[in-house]
Amino acid sequence: MTDHRKPNVLFIQADQFKPQVLPAYGGPADTPHLDRLCGEGVVFENAYCNFPLCAPSRFSMLAGMLPSRIGAFDNGAELPAATPTMAHWLRLAGYHTTLSGKQHFVGPDMLHGFHERLVPELYPTDFHWTPSWDEVRMDSNNDSSGVTRAGTCVRSMQMDHDEAVLHRAVSRLHDFARDADRRPFFLLTSFTHPHEPYCAQRKHWDRYRHENVPMPATPLLPTPERDLHSERMLVHHGLLDGRITPDHIRTARHAYLANCSYLDEMIGALLDTLEATDLARNTAIVITSDHGDMLGERGLWFKKHFFDHAARVPLVIHAPERFAAARRSEPVSLVDLLPTICDLVGVDLAGRAPRPPDGSSLLPLCDDAAVAREAPVFAEITSEGVPSPMFMVRHGSFKLMTGGGAPDVLFDLRADPEERTDLSADPGSAATLAALRGLAVETWEAAELEREVRTSQRERRLVQAAHGHGPAPRWDALESEPVWASCLRAPDDYNDWAWRGIESVGAVP
Repeated sequence: MTDHRKPNVLFIQADQFKPQVLPAYGGPADTPHLDRLCGEGVVFENAYCNFPLCAPSRFSMLAGMLPSRIGAFDNGAELPAATPTMAHWLRLAGYHTTLSGKQHFVGPDMLHGFHERLVPELYPTDFHWTPSWDEVRMDSNNDSSGVTRAGTCVRSMQMDHDEAVLHRAVSRLHDFARDADRRPFFLLTSFTHPHEPYCAQRKHWDRYRHENVPMPATPLLPTPERDLHSERMLVHHGLLDGRITPDHIRTARHAYLANCSYLDEMIGALLDTLEATDLARNTAIVITSDHGDMLGERGLWFKKHFFDHAARVPLVIHAPERFAAARRSEPVSLVDLLPTICDLVGVDLAGRAPRPPDGSSLLPLCDDAAVAREAPVFAEITSEGVPSPMFMVRHGSFKLMTGGGAPDVLFDLRADPEERTDLSADPGSAATLAALRGLAVETWEAAELEREVRTSQRERRLVQAAHGHGPAPRWDALESEPVWASCLRAPDDYNDWAWRGIESVGAVP
């Protein structure tokens, strides 16, 4: 940037936000503010999360490590307080670090390097959501009612949360602009939309014609054509109970698009605040999500799959004073963001990081169109829904899904972007399959990881059970904040809580 001060960083994270709906990625969403940022920034067309589930993806991103390296096995896992995050690194660089919104922290540490958090965690902060691979299904998991109850609404718990996140973030930006010491800031603003419930306010619903909302490119496949993990996820999420109709699918997708517009409106308010406070010129903006949403593709919904609809995320780095608008097609992932942000603010990780991060800086790709990158991208699933660790390797145009007691699946995404043709048995793809398998074996020791995950599950469930005898420890923050009353805490389960207070739900065309 031409400004000699260190740049401020506004990091905007959405939840369950798939890139395929954005116009910059060829989608139909009405998102003018995001469109502007994509037009002025660097758009990464093939960015992936490292675990298609909320907490592990977020912990991994903050630490720059693959989830299994930091024990981020599921939504009930604790991010160890001793794990350095991008907030710790930026504090060392003289930044004021602020978190507004969800990061899904579990355990006594609700800050993980941030000087302050402005809104309490949305979801349980104890081990309540720890799975067991010996169970068939957790009650807290999404189910088909998430699709069949879609439509318009007046209000939801998530709306309460996100508007508090926005209000606190806007107020904090004004505070930064008034701050006499002018320290640079790192503000992570994390919204929960467009995560289901697929229920949207009417003003955003009306931005779309119902009959024009596109249906899934690949419908539910016949049983013989389903890969094993897809079959497991269909059962895991209760999606084969016969209740979901084509009308439900279109309505849920309509509401999802409407909630993308709602998210965009909130992003616009942040951008307006940067302009009004004269902070825009020296503030870099990073926009991404924790994972995508299958949104009816192959009959699947939500996450916990390596198909691109669930595993890919939008990623835009906006710093017009530093680099020109561009598009990059190389596969990258969220573990690249810690080294990228450190690079952006002048923090040299080499020789200082206790453990080398699993990612690398994306700034060379932003600065120079001639720079190439050939590194593979890795992702994991060790949560409920699998009987053992499952892995993904994306290298070049090829993607391997392996492990989890399921047969390998291989796709060439250049020739088959909707991932309909499995090449794992194709003789012409044998060398590619062997090479990607080799990368997986080099990256993970599957048997040892399975033992580690099972032990962690048993330990956390024992501790959670013990906390039910007598007063439980308080692992929370900002309990006096009014929005805390809208947060999900044990013993409620997700499917009861998420629809509590949703008024006048209606599948209104």
